[in-house]
Amino acid sequence: MSGISTHVLDTSRGRPAAGVDAVLARRTADGGWKEIGRGTTDDDGRIAAVLPAGTPLSAGDYRLTFALGPWFESRGVETFYPEATVVFRVGDPGQHHHVPLLLSPFGYTTYRGS
Repeated sequence: MSGISTHVLDTSRGRPAAGVDAVLARRTADGGWKEIGRGTTDDDGRIAAVLPAGTPLSAGDYRLTFALGPWFESRGVETFYPEATVVFRVGDPGQHHHVPLLLSPFGYTTYRGS
């Protein structure tokens, strides 16, 4: 299992958000970001392994960016947020880090999942 996973739910429909593209990046020593993984949510709105197999999870700051604009546009829905970016910190690389995203066309929220 990947050390980082996500689950995207469309709260306006009460359904998983299948087909949302996401990019995972890690903060570099100079303060920039380096892409280390990407994926698209499955029919249940999940990406079980955002961190590619064989890539070790280490302590540090990570960023998940979700492409919401194209996803809403493909459904004919206007949205205020073309993307959602969630920055989080991995303190214990031995733990699994689940980063859910709850979205609607005009808002989103996240939390540390299990």
